[in-house]
Amino acid sequence: MAPTSLTARFQQSVTPASLRAYLAEFISTFFYVFAVVGSAMASRKLLPDAAADPSSLVIVAIANAFALSSAVYIAANASGGHVNPAVTFGMAVGGHINVPTALFYWISQLLASVMASIFLKVTTVGQHVPTYTIAEEMTGFGASLLEGVMTFGLVYTVYAAGDPRRSSLGAIGPLAVGLMAGANVLAAGPFSGGSMNPACAFGSAVIAGKFKNQAVYWVGPLIGASVAGLLYDNVVFPTQAPDSVRRGVSEGVGV
Repeated sequence: MAPTSLTARFQQSVTPASLRAYLAEFISTFFYVFAVVGSAMASRKLLPDAAADPSSLVIVAIANAFALSSAVYIAANASGGHVNPAVTFGMAVGGHINVPTALFYWISQLLASVMASIFLKVTTVGQHVPTYTIAEEMTGFGASLLEGVMTFGLVYTVYAAGDPRRSSLGAIGPLAVGLMAGANVLAAGPFSGGSMNPACAFGSAVIAGKFKNQAVYWVGPLIGASVAGLLYDNVVFPTQAPDSVRRGVSEGVGV
């Protein structure tokens, strides 16, 4: 039965609706990475010492918030607006999408990130494509923990914003996700880069040819995303919550 089940899941992952979802992920991730990496390139070009200038951090944080909000919004109806392999991993761990579909999401997101970085490299006439780096005083373990905590907050917000049991949030949901990302960049950008997105870190690293500490931007976010999804679905707001608890939450009791 296992091979049959796997075949059935794969067939579900290549339906027309699924293919549209992968295209939506590619488009939204492309423009997200274009905005984030492009804003870092722009700040380095305009500011003499962007690494030491606080305004550079603000520029990248604002770009993160605006770009992620928009990217999630435009892809939400087609693919759920993941725009991030860590979000996809968290959804797969929580049972919201199957593994073959998650793998196709990853391919779309990683390919989009690489293409966006190539586009920036070509159109800016060979300008350096920045990569995510950790501060000299940080260890890889500490940076990974930091990325994991930030991604936990991001994915927890994604779960809350997309929870069908809540009232319809409309455009507020994607905005909340973007604001969380922007706030995290302001808090941790100087220490780990504030990636929270393995695809974004991967694409710029491929084009720059620098993979140092790349594991930081995969291990931490994937673990943080998994914990966020499991905690939200099974502890904070379990799917099979008793009616009394559901009524209490909807009425604001116990908050």
